[in-house]
Amino acid sequence: MELRKQRFSFRAMLLTGASALLLVGCGDNSASDADSPVQKNESIEVLYDKAATSFAAQSFKAATEEFSEVERQHPYSEWAARAQVMAAYSAYRGGQFDDAVGILDRFVKLHPTHASAPYAYYLTALCYYTQISDVGRDQKMSEKARAALRDVVERFPETDYARDAKLKLDLTNDHLAGKEMEIGRYYLKRNDYPAALNRFKYVIDHFQTTSHTPEALHRLVETYLRLGVVAEAKKYAAVLGYNYPGSDWYKYSYEMMQGNLSPEEKKSTFDKYLKKIL
Repeated sequence: MELRKQRFSFRAMLLTGASALLLVGCGDNSASDADSPVQKNESIEVLYDKAATSFAAQSFKAATEEFSEVERQHPYSEWAARAQVMAAYSAYRGGQFDDAVGILDRFVKLHPTHASAPYAYYLTALCYYTQISDVGRDQKMSEKARAALRDVVERFPETDYARDAKLKLDLTNDHLAGKEMEIGRYYLKRNDYPAALNRFKYVIDHFQTTSHTPEALHRLVETYLRLGVVAEAKKYAAVLGYNYPGSDWYKYSYEMMQGNLSPEEKKSTFDKYLKKIL
C-alpha cells in the first residue's frame, strides 16, 4: 500500500509539473484513444493513476474523461483542481479545443485565485492560437486568440506566460493585418477606392508594428494617386520614406510620385522633399 501511494504521488506531481511549465504546445491526434469506462466510487488514487496512464499512452480523450472523473467523484479533495487542469490539458493535446476551453472556463470560475489560474488563462489562449488559419480564411479564431493572449498579458504581466503571450500576439496581429491587406487589395483591384482606403488605413491605425505596414502605406499612396488626391499621396509617401527608406514599397511609391511633383520639387531630391513636409 505504501508503494502504491508513492507511485501515485510521483506520477501526479510529474503530470502537474508538466502542465504548469508548458509554454508551447500543439494538438496531437496521432494516437488513437481507447474506450475507458470509469468505475463509480473508486478511490482518488485509482482514478488519478488510471488517468495518468492514459495520458502517458497519449490516449488523450480517455485521459480527459478520467481526469474529469477525479474532480467529479472527489470535488473537495486537494487533487480536484489539479485533475481539472489536467483534463483541460489532455483535451488540448488531443485537439478537442472546445472541450478544453469549456473545462478551463469552469476552472477559473471555481478557482479564480488558484496557483494554476495563470496557466489556465494561458492554455485557453493556446487553444485559440493553435487554430489560427492562413490569412485567406476567416480570421475569427485569430481575433479570439488575440483577445485571450492580451488577457494573459494584462492579468499576469510578470509571468513567463505573459512573456510568451506577447510573442504570440505578434504573429496573431500579423495574421489579422494580412487579412485586412488581402481585402484592401481586392477592393483596389476592382477600383473601389473608398473601401480600399478604409482597409489600408485600418492596418496603419491598428497593426502598425506588423510586417504589412510598409505595403499598407504604399497602397495608400497608390490609391490616392488613382483618385487624383496628390496631397494625401505625398503625405503617406513621406511617412513611408521616413520609416522604411530601404524597402521595395518605398521604391515603388518613389517611382509613382515622380509624375506628380512640381518642377520646383524635382530640383531637389524627392528624399529631401519628403523630409521637408514631415
